[in-house]
This record gives sequence, C-alpha cells and structure tokens, in this order.
Amino acid sequence: MAQKLKIMALGGLDEIGKNLYVYEYGRDILVVDCGMGFPDEDMYGIDVVIPDISYLIENRDRVRGIVLTHGHEDHIGGMPYVMQKLNCPVYATRLTAGLVRLKLEEHGLAHKVKIVTHSAGDTFRVGVFQIELIHVNHSIPDSVAVAITTPVGTVIHTGDFKIDLTPIEGGVFDFTRFAELGKEGVLALLSDSTNVERPGYSASEHHVGESMDALFRGCDKRIIVTTFASNVHRIQQIIDCAHKYKRKVGITGRSMENVIKMAVEEGYMRVPRGVLVEMNQLGSLPAAKTVIITTGSQGESMSALYRMAFSEHRQVKITAGDRVIISASAIPGNERSVTKVIDELFFKGAEVIYDRSMDIHVSGHACQQEQMIMMALTKPRFFIPVHGEHRMLCRHAELAKEMDIPAENIVVASLGEVIELTPRTIRKNGSVTSGRILVDGTVEGGVENVVLRDRQHLAQDGMIVVIMTMSTQDGSMISDPEIITRGFVYVKDNARLMEEMRRVVFESIESCERQRITDWAGIKGKVKTNLTGYLYKATRRSPMILPVIMEV
Repeated sequence: MAQKLKIMALGGLDEIGKNLYVYEYGRDILVVDCGMGFPDEDMYGIDVVIPDISYLIENRDRVRGIVLTHGHEDHIGGMPYVMQKLNCPVYATRLTAGLVRLKLEEHGLAHKVKIVTHSAGDTFRVGVFQIELIHVNHSIPDSVAVAITTPVGTVIHTGDFKIDLTPIEGGVFDFTRFAELGKEGVLALLSDSTNVERPGYSASEHHVGESMDALFRGCDKRIIVTTFASNVHRIQQIIDCAHKYKRKVGITGRSMENVIKMAVEEGYMRVPRGVLVEMNQLGSLPAAKTVIITTGSQGESMSALYRMAFSEHRQVKITAGDRVIISASAIPGNERSVTKVIDELFFKGAEVIYDRSMDIHVSGHACQQEQMIMMALTKPRFFIPVHGEHRMLCRHAELAKEMDIPAENIVVASLGEVIELTPRTIRKNGSVTSGRILVDGTVEGGVENVVLRDRQHLAQDGMIVVIMTMSTQDGSMISDPEIITRGFVYVKDNARLMEEMRRVVFESIESCERQRITDWAGIKGKVKTNLTGYLYKATRRSPMILPVIMEV
C-alpha cells in the first residue's frame, strides 16, 4: 500500500503565534518553524507559551531537520526550548540563523545545535524531502516560503508573506518561481491567513519611511521610537531619518541592542559613522538632537518603553518634551497592555503617536488580493489555510473557493489533527498530542495547568491559611486557630467574619471528634470543606483555603 504524506500543526492554527508544522512521510519527519506565543492576561507569571512537542519527542529519532521561514518570535521563539529535547540540524537564511544563534546563546545551547545557512533560491535535502527556499516580502529581511518536494507531490508552505513592489531591499516577491511551480504542479498550498479579513493589498514599507520623515521634520522634541527588535527595515529607516535631521541615536532594550549589533555585522543594516551613541551620552545632548530606539511595542512589562512610562528606567525619564512613536500594531491579546502603556505616556505629558493616529506601521502579511495572487500563481490541487485564528482560517477557505478550488479539496484543521495526502486525495485521519506549554522563566518543562488554575484562583478570590495547634497525644486543640488572609478581606474591617471563621473551624474539629476522624489529612479536609461552604454563603466568594496543623 502506497505511503501518504502526513501534515499536522502543533502550533499556529486557531491562534496567532507559536507556529510549528510537521511534515511526515514514512520514517522521515520535517519540521517547519518553531515559534512561541504571548501569554494571555490571565496567565499570571507566564512569560512564554510554546507548542507541546510530545509527538516530536516520542519520534525524535525520525526528525531529520527544522526549516525556518524567517526570524520573528512567533516562528523561532520556541527554538531554545525545543532544541533542549531534539537533536537535529536547523536550516535557515543568514539573518534568521543569526537571530536563532542569539537565542540559543542566551540559553547556553549554541554549541549543541547545528545551524545550516542557505539563501533564497537554494535547494537541499532533508531526509526524503527536497527543500527549496523562495524569496517573499515580509517585515523582516531574508523571509522565505518553502517548497517541499515529497514522493507524493510538491507542497508550498508560504510562511508569513506579503507582496511589496517597492521593498526597502532584498527584491520583489518571486512571482516567477511561484508561477513555475504552479505550472509544474503543486499538490497543496499552506498559506498565511493573518490578514485574510482585510480586502485589497498591504501597504509598502516605504510608506512608513515617508511618515517617519514627516514626524522628524521640524520636530523640536526628543523622539522616542519603539518597534519590533527584528524589524530591521523599520529600524534602518528610523536611523536614516535621524541622520538626515542631524540627530544622535541611542538604543535601549537588550533584544534591540543584540539585533542591531548582529544586523550591522552581517550587513543587513548600514549605520552612518557617529550616529549611534551610548545611552549615558545622550542625556548631555539637546533633546531636539536625540532619538531613542527602544523595545516595548507590545506593552511587555519588562521592556524598556514600559519602564520609561512607569518611571522605572534608569536613564530615561518621560517628560512633556517627548514625542513617542509606537511603530507597531498590537498583536491580538496584547491590546490592553499596549493601551496601558500609551495611557501612562499621556499621563506623563508626552506626545504619543500610534497606529490609530497616523500611518506609522504597515502589516507584513498579505491581504485578500495578495492571497488570491498566491493561489493563482501556484494553482494548488489542495488548500490548507494556516497562521490564524479559526475565523481567519474559515475566511481563507472561502477565498480559496472563490478561486475555484473545490470545497472537497480544502481542509480547515485544528491543532494536532493529522491531514493525509496522496496525489489525488486529502483527508483528516486522527490526531496527535498537541497543546501549549507555559514557561515562567524558571520552571524547566513548563508550568502545569493546575498551577495556572491555582494562580488564577488566587488572583480572583485570594487565599486563607488556617493554622491549628493540636496535641499529638489526643488530637485536641491547644489554642485558638490562627487565620491569615491574603487578597480576600482586610482583617481589621472584618472582625466579625474572622470570628465566624474561627467558629466554623472549632465546629469542624468537634465534628471530627464525634465521627472519630483522627488522621490529620481527614481533619484538614473537614475544615476546608466546611469553611469553603460557609464563606461562599456569607461572601459569594471561594478563596483558596490552606489548613495547616502544628503538632505539639
């Protein structure tokens, strides 16, 4: 019986971020991208969300390699965590490889991982798969789509893309190669769905440069600009504007400093001599002659812009003499964090310019017309929308139908679902383990869901610790129980409630004596159950209750 190509997503479907796709044929497994996601607001203490790669760990001997489409966090951010578990080569373009090395060095893994660098247009083999990298436009240089030639046909995985006819550098989207593959025959297209709800075309990055120039021209304030650290083209345009208007530039934020240093060394950025200065030198210059480029466009609590806004930055104090430009749009889920920072900047008296007030950001993702062009060029037999929340995947499927791809040839999948392809058929067939691993920066292996539920419980209702001093001889209470609350009620204003809680504890212990419950676990369980019931009736709240027995 002929073998089938299996495709499954361990991240990147029904969500924005943590993209990770698995291609499997026979004994060979190929991974495309290895991203992370941002935590939701109710994920208390969580820093990073990464895909559950249990399936890859179980089959680690069959994983032949990881191919990366570009250097954004949602496509490479999971690398340090995943490469602790896998031992396979990584294939990437030069800038992407440089960004991955920075991440691996931070985690002490750079010596362990073999990174093979390729350029757009290169072809190479990874197990049974032949890989071709195809140049696309995106908001970071060296972005590529991946054409995967398998024994059952060629699959195109677009990665993030747009069609920019006037790119900053790197050339126009490779129409020719996509059309050639379409003519040769494409079995399946997996295409970026992020902007499928937007009609028309995405704007060129050049528009941002024009807007930035207008904001620099005639400005007599200090200018602070935040954008994604990996948006090398955007940073280049900011530096060009600073140089044009004779301003010195300071960089703050570790990721921004690292990326700019690497991009300059690798030739992806050109910084005129004398433009960049140390942050501690910037303060001695006139405000109208300075620019600060910083991290924090997503309102991250540890970022440089956040620390500036909340007066926690050692070197920068926001004043009414500042013009703050937020040159990025909020990633879904980060809107409230971004708004919080913007509001605080306004409170400080700064002039804040963000994407709702001026054209200072353009998307790096294809809108509807560009997505239709991709389908028209490649002419795929089968279509699988990826990179998006469920409504986006469904809308992309509708767009494919408008391009005359039959409905039975389109599959909208969810995480872990296995899609099987032959030269003439496509279907879902079972699923593999998938989900999310929550990382709080210190716990190896991730934070379990039960821990997250405890954190959410504590945040919503608080905690009560009941300390009971009891005799080891007869199990009697030696002194009144001590009740400590955190995040539940203010003790001094609720003396009656505290007395009632002590009464419930006493009655619970008396009940244990009548029922001959003498083990400590049974006593603690009784106290917890009765106190939980009383507090819910009295306050309609369910704090976390931790009974503690001190043996004397």
